[in-house]
Amino acid sequence: MHSGECINGKGGICLLMKPSPFHPLVSWLLYPVYAWQGTGVRRKTERLLPPSNLPIGEIAGKDPAIRLLVIGDSSAAGVGVTDAWQGLCVRLAVHLQGRTGRKIIWRTAGFNSATSGQLRDHVVPNLERGMWTHIVLTTGTNDAKNFHSLPRFKREFGGLLYALKAKWPEAHIVWSKVIDFRDVPAMPPLLGRILEARANAINKLGERLCRERMAIPATRLPIEGAEGFASDGFHASALGYDAWAKHLVPYILNLPDIESHSLDG
Repeated sequence: MHSGECINGKGGICLLMKPSPFHPLVSWLLYPVYAWQGTGVRRKTERLLPPSNLPIGEIAGKDPAIRLLVIGDSSAAGVGVTDAWQGLCVRLAVHLQGRTGRKIIWRTAGFNSATSGQLRDHVVPNLERGMWTHIVLTTGTNDAKNFHSLPRFKREFGGLLYALKAKWPEAHIVWSKVIDFRDVPAMPPLLGRILEARANAINKLGERLCRERMAIPATRLPIEGAEGFASDGFHASALGYDAWAKHLVPYILNLPDIESHSLDG
């Protein structure tokens, strides 16, 4: 029996045992298992589309405006909900406006299956210049599930950070780490452990790169339950995107003592 992680409830009672992830090197040995189970998951998983709303808008408030750009994969695109107002970018805008009272001008540039290298090479160069004051990155999930090596991720994610800083030198950049694949309902337990090994390695390297290249790595989004996921068991639901946005707001605003802030209101 593999060792697990105990999540403590009230009074120190163990509520859940989560199987420990594999070492990243072991995950390579398990690549045939990943390929076999991954193919099965892709075949069975419902294919969801992003909302059809325009990817730009604003919320009224006082000046100076917060100009928010969200760049990333299908999560940035809002896959999992049918209305952009339920997606991550607009939920961030809503909570930022509520927290600061300032006008929020928002723009999302999210693309299904996008990796860090694709965002660097095909998205950032083709975005309008804009005077974005805050940039949120949702990338790394596809790098992890596509088994990108750490040297490749360093080149591509590191290059993405360079590209963003070159184009928007004064922007405050926040990276949202890859969530724990063991918590994703669509993942069979063994596949979740394999991919968590990849995600954990990518998160550690990504955090280091962020600190070296003037970006802020947010802590991992804690997963409270399956209700935070859409019908495909992989992407976020409206509830999940809202929780994700609340989690990221302190990092976007660069608040002190981030871990002690609560955004339940």
